[in-house]
Amino acid sequence: MRRIMPAILSLIAVSVMAGQAQAQTFYAGKTLTILVNYDAGGPTDTEARILGRHLGRHLPGAPNIIVQNMGGAAGLIGTKYLGEVAPRDGLMLGYLTAASQRFVSNPDQFKVDFRKYEFVALAPSGRIHYFRADVEPGLKTSGDLMKAQNLVVGGLGPDAPKDMSMRLTLDMLGVKYKYVTGYNSSAQANLALQRGEINYYAESPPDYNSKVLPLVKEGKFIPAFYDPGFDGQTFSLPKQMKDVTAPPFHQYYQTIFGKMPEGPLWEAYKTLLTVNGAAYRLLALPPGSPVEARDILRRAVMALNEDPDYAAEARRVMGDLPEYVSSSDLNEAVARGLSVKPEILNFMHEFGAKR
Repeated sequence: MRRIMPAILSLIAVSVMAGQAQAQTFYAGKTLTILVNYDAGGPTDTEARILGRHLGRHLPGAPNIIVQNMGGAAGLIGTKYLGEVAPRDGLMLGYLTAASQRFVSNPDQFKVDFRKYEFVALAPSGRIHYFRADVEPGLKTSGDLMKAQNLVVGGLGPDAPKDMSMRLTLDMLGVKYKYVTGYNSSAQANLALQRGEINYYAESPPDYNSKVLPLVKEGKFIPAFYDPGFDGQTFSLPKQMKDVTAPPFHQYYQTIFGKMPEGPLWEAYKTLLTVNGAAYRLLALPPGSPVEARDILRRAVMALNEDPDYAAEARRVMGDLPEYVSSSDLNEAVARGLSVKPEILNFMHEFGAKR
């Protein structure tokens, strides 16, 4: 036994040293591409580029990092490319928005099961819904949304989570609106909003704080409510929403009608919050990518949460700081989160198909 134990300890030490050496060399001399599933200029692109500028400091081997945009079909094209075409060598990292909801709503669109991707980290978030103050007959408060006339809602795609959130909440409130969708990015939709082509939209906290909030302070835009966090049982305040002056949707609804929402629209909205809220931004590698690459990237992305230089640039550019979440069982956790009751899934599929 005395001879066996030193041998075992020696093997363990060699294994640890080999793992450390592999981590040091995996990305050395290589280029890591961050694939963004929306066009340049939108919130997903902005967040990914800031992440890319700081991630290299936390990656052993200091690889070169570039960002590639692949927008279209409300993020679906880039998401599918990552799973179906991208090399599975750990050198392409997807920075994805709305991917989980797109899979839940229309799994048949995916040739490769989205649940089989190698998930690196999540960035929980939500959306603030807002409208132009000059919507007829002239609106001054968030409650005035209920009397809006000729409301025009802009979106990215009929089954995109942002579109579904706006439509589900407005339908529950009974607000009449015209729906215009097909913008390739939030940047394009925001330009349409400023031009008056649309007058209602929803935005994630970083872009809301940096681009919308100044116009709210000028009285041009009015926030109505935001999408709360929801884990399937309990509502919560997402960290990024702590400074938002508008209420969560269910409280807004209660103020108007004196009761909580209920019915199929409400169940679909809660499912949307559960699936897309916790995994609003997803960082993932193609399925079959090296496990060591996934684990190295997990540690590097999590290190950004404690990186003061990253935090300073994120707050300066976006007005907010994404908080990344990861764990050793992240793949399993994401797969569980994408399990939706068939009846709710069918309802969401039919709702998303309507224009």
